[in-house]
Amino acid sequence: MARPVVLSNGELHVGLNKYGLVHDFYYPYVGFENHAAGSQLRHKVGVFVDGTVSWLDSGDWEFTFGYPHTALIGNTRAINDKIGILLEFDDCVDADMSVFMRNIHVVNRRDETREIKLFMHQAFAIGDSRSNTDTAQYLPDSNAILHYRGRRAFIISGSVNSAPFDQYTIGLFGIENHEGSFKDAEDGLLSSNNVEHGRVDSVVGFTLSVEAHSSQRVQYWVAAGMSIREALFIHRQVLDEGVHARVHETAKWWHNWLQPGLAVIEQVPKDHRQLFLHSLMIMKSQMDKRGAIIASTDSTMLNYSRDAYAYSWGRDGGFTLWPLIRLGYKDEPYRFFDFCRRGMHPGGYLMHKYRADGALGSSWHPYVHGDTVAPPIQEDETAIVVFTFAQYYHMQQDPSLLKDFYGSMIVPMAEFLSEFVDPDTGLPRPSYDLWEQDFMVTTFSTSVTYAGLLAAAELAITAGDEAHAVKWRTAAEDIQRASHKYLFNAERNTFYKGVRTVNGQMKQDPTVDISSIFGAFLFGLFDGSSDEMNASIQTMIELFQPSDSAPGLPRYENDDYRRSDASVTGNFWFITSLWHAQYKVEKEDIAGATAILDWVKSYALSTGMLSEQVDPKTGQVIAPAPLTWSHAEYVSTILDLIERR
Repeated sequence: MARPVVLSNGELHVGLNKYGLVHDFYYPYVGFENHAAGSQLRHKVGVFVDGTVSWLDSGDWEFTFGYPHTALIGNTRAINDKIGILLEFDDCVDADMSVFMRNIHVVNRRDETREIKLFMHQAFAIGDSRSNTDTAQYLPDSNAILHYRGRRAFIISGSVNSAPFDQYTIGLFGIENHEGSFKDAEDGLLSSNNVEHGRVDSVVGFTLSVEAHSSQRVQYWVAAGMSIREALFIHRQVLDEGVHARVHETAKWWHNWLQPGLAVIEQVPKDHRQLFLHSLMIMKSQMDKRGAIIASTDSTMLNYSRDAYAYSWGRDGGFTLWPLIRLGYKDEPYRFFDFCRRGMHPGGYLMHKYRADGALGSSWHPYVHGDTVAPPIQEDETAIVVFTFAQYYHMQQDPSLLKDFYGSMIVPMAEFLSEFVDPDTGLPRPSYDLWEQDFMVTTFSTSVTYAGLLAAAELAITAGDEAHAVKWRTAAEDIQRASHKYLFNAERNTFYKGVRTVNGQMKQDPTVDISSIFGAFLFGLFDGSSDEMNASIQTMIELFQPSDSAPGLPRYENDDYRRSDASVTGNFWFITSLWHAQYKVEKEDIAGATAILDWVKSYALSTGMLSEQVDPKTGQVIAPAPLTWSHAEYVSTILDLIERR
C-alpha cells in the first residue's frame, strides 16, 4: 500500500494511507521509531450519523488526494454517498514544531439538518515496541489525551467552534480479547474511560449540528515531545495560535524552501511542473534534520518482508542530493555529509546502511565470502559521497567546506578507495553491488570509484595537498585502464555486470545490467561516444526493447525481485528508465527523453508519489512509495533537459 500523502518537518514524519489514515508516525527521527508500525495501529476516522457509524476504511468511501498548496500540505477528499457525507482534510506537520494537524471540513450533503459525530481514533506502539508498557490518560486540565512511554509523549486534542471534543475514551487493543476502543464509538457514545496501561488506544469525538448542504470544521492535532512537558507546551501553542495560523505559517515555510525550484519552473515542461515541485518536497520529506536521507518511509514492506527501506544509504543519499546541489541548496547536503562523516568506519568507508540516529542499520552481508574476508560493504556508497561532496564544493565555492570535511572525511575515504584495489587486476576489490545481491567487482562500483578518486584529486589540489592529488589521480587512471581491459564483453557487445574471482580464477559475469551501462556513462569510466558505450546501448535496446510508448527498463536481465510473472525479464524500475532518459538528453534525443519522463509521470499517484517498480504486465505500482531515489532521478532528468535546452 503506497503512501499518497507524506508530511514531515525533519523530526516528525507522518504517512497517510489510501484511506487517509495515519499509517506511519515517525518521531523523533524521520525513518526511525515508527510508533504506528503494526497491523492494528491504523488511526481510524469514523462518522456517526443517522444511528450508524461509518469508518473511512470500510469500503464505502471514495478518496482523492493532492498537494494543492505548493507546500507539503496534503488534501484528502472522502465521499460516502450512502450516508451523504463529505470529509475534506487539509493535513500538515508544522514546519517549526512537532505537531501533526488535521483541519477537517465536514459537509452534510443531504436536504435536512443532521447531527453528525466525528470520531478520531489513535493507537500507538511507542518506540515501535511490542511490549505492553504504554500509558494513555485523559488530561482534564488540558482537554487532551496523553499517550506516553519513557521519553516519548503524544498529546491528542482538537476543537470545533472553539470548543474541545465532547466525548473521549481510552482502551486496550490486541490483548485480553480487546479489538480496540474504536468499537466503543459504534453506538455513537464513548464511555469516558480515563486511563489504561499496556497496549493502549484512545478515541475523541466531536458532535456537530450541520444544516442541509452546509458544513462545519473540526481541528484535530497530535503534538509530539521528548517529554510530557514538551508535548503539552506544543499543544498549548496550537491552542493559542490556532490550527489555521499554524498551517498558514507552514505553507509559507514550504514556499520559501521551494524557491530554488520555483526559480527554474518556467523552464520545466508545462506538463511536468507540478510533479517537479512535488518531487522536491517529497525528497525533502524523507530527510531527517540531523542529516540522514531515508530511502523510503513507507513501511508497507513489513507486511511481507523482514525489513523496510527506512534507512539511510550513502548511495541513495548521494543520488538524492545531486539535483538539490545543482539547484543551489546548501543545508541539506551539509547535514548529510556531516551524517556520513559521523558514521564513517575508521577504515575510511561507509557501512551498508544506517538508522536515522546514526547507528548501524541491519544487514545480510557477511564478512566471510568463501575464501575471502572483506568488510560487508558496497564500495560505491563511499565513492559517491566523495564524488557528490566535490560537486557540492564546486557549486558553493565555500572554503569552510574544505576546512570542515577535507581532512576528516575526504582524505580517509579517498585513501580507502585508492588502496582497496586488487594488485593483480588493477580493479577495485570485490564488494557488494548496488542492488545488494552479488559480491563481486561490478562495473557500476568501478565507475563510481573512478569518478570519486578524480573528484578527490581535484579537491586535494584546491586544498594544496599535492601528494594526495597525484596518488588519487594515478589510482583513478589505473582503474580506468584496468576497466578497459576487463569490463567490456566483446561477445555480447556490452559491459560485463562484473568480475568474480573463483578458486583464484577470474570469471566475468555476462548478465546485462543497466547499472553497468549507465554507471560507465554517468561517471565517465568510458566516453559517452566510445564504441563500447554505443555497442552497450544497442545491446540493451535489442534485449529489452524499450519504446517511446513503453520505455521502462528493468535492473538487469532475469531480475526476479518482486516479479510476479516469470515470462518477463524483470519489473520496470523508474531509476534505470530515467538513466536512459539522461543518456538520451546527452545525445540530443529530447523527444525520447521526454517520452520516458511522460511515462514516469503516468505512473505517479495524484500527489506525485513515485514508487520503486512497475509490473510490466499489469501496470501495478509496486511499493515502497515514495521512493526517494526515484524522485531524485526524475528531478535530475528534468534539470538535464533544462541545461541541454
